[in-house]
Amino acid sequence: MRRRIGVFIAIIQSILLLSHWLVYETWTSFAGAGSTSHSNFALALALGLLSVSFVTASLLGMRFSNPLVRVFYAASATWLGFLIYFVLGSFACWAIDLVARMAGIALDPRRLLYATFSLAVVVGLYGIVNASWIRVTRITIPLPNLPASWHGKVAALVSDLHLGNVRNRGFARRVSATLSRLRPDVVFIAGDLYDGAAANLDRLAEPLGAPSFPLGAYYIAGNHEEFRDHTPYLKAVRGAGIRVLDDEKAVIDGLQVIGVHYRDSIEPHRFRSILRQANLDPERPSLLLTHAPNHLEIAEAEGIALELCGHTHAGQLFPFRWLPARLYGPYVYGLNRMGRLSVYTSSGVGTWGPPLRVGTRPEIVLIRFTSPEPA
Repeated sequence: MRRRIGVFIAIIQSILLLSHWLVYETWTSFAGAGSTSHSNFALALALGLLSVSFVTASLLGMRFSNPLVRVFYAASATWLGFLIYFVLGSFACWAIDLVARMAGIALDPRRLLYATFSLAVVVGLYGIVNASWIRVTRITIPLPNLPASWHGKVAALVSDLHLGNVRNRGFARRVSATLSRLRPDVVFIAGDLYDGAAANLDRLAEPLGAPSFPLGAYYIAGNHEEFRDHTPYLKAVRGAGIRVLDDEKAVIDGLQVIGVHYRDSIEPHRFRSILRQANLDPERPSLLLTHAPNHLEIAEAEGIALELCGHTHAGQLFPFRWLPARLYGPYVYGLNRMGRLSVYTSSGVGTWGPPLRVGTRPEIVLIRFTSPEPA
């Protein structure tokens, strides 16, 4: 395991070094007379330090929780977000310059550099603001055999807060205040409440347990709670007054709700076994709360009516939206169907890594339940 982690870190660090080298080469090549040996040395030193900052901050954040580490991690993660767009700006510089040369058009290299890098800064700033602006998505989902007591009731789906070094107690209080204002009947937390870094778990979870919802709040663990033993995370969530669905079923006013932790949803035999052991009543509606849209065919075959999940962040940052889309297809975001199964995958309310969102938005989902229309 340690060897695999070491290889992963080496790959990430190599990518970061190459990315910073590209930005340096682009700046020094296009800046022309505005780039001196002294300024080039200062830029090389700054980019060299920045290139190792995120990996260093991540390793420190896994072991220590203090204001200095949190500030260091937040700064390095924010720079990582901007770096993505500086790299795209660098590629744009070289591509535009090549096309202009082939077409015999004379371009001012410095103006091209300043234009593309300024755009990168604007996109990065937009990404920070966009990621901090929580939206509310309202949908209506029909469920077969819905009890009369559930007609018109509203559930809130919250996922992927990633509480830790960047999004912390203040962010948890904002989410809690939003939920209090929306006043759902029940809240479902679909994993990655925590980011997996060292933290005061009880203090981070406490604000989310403060509001009182008529039918309670329910939680399952995501992959970030399962980097190591997830027991401390589950204990902190329970301590906040939130019920942990520990691979089990709860009947909430006639609605069957099954919660499956992430690590138990990725192995098909284990996942199927948990659903079968829940002894679902086919005459009652069933809801599956899990972290990611894994093995949907199993949930559909076992008679689940609705699955609520997150994990994908809907890609979080352009141009990386294609990656989760390749993994999860149409189920990467929003409301979709597979046979008799309805699936809602949330884009999540927080961020992982760079605290930016470009091309996606953070959301709390309000779901109103109804009965299907007569055929």
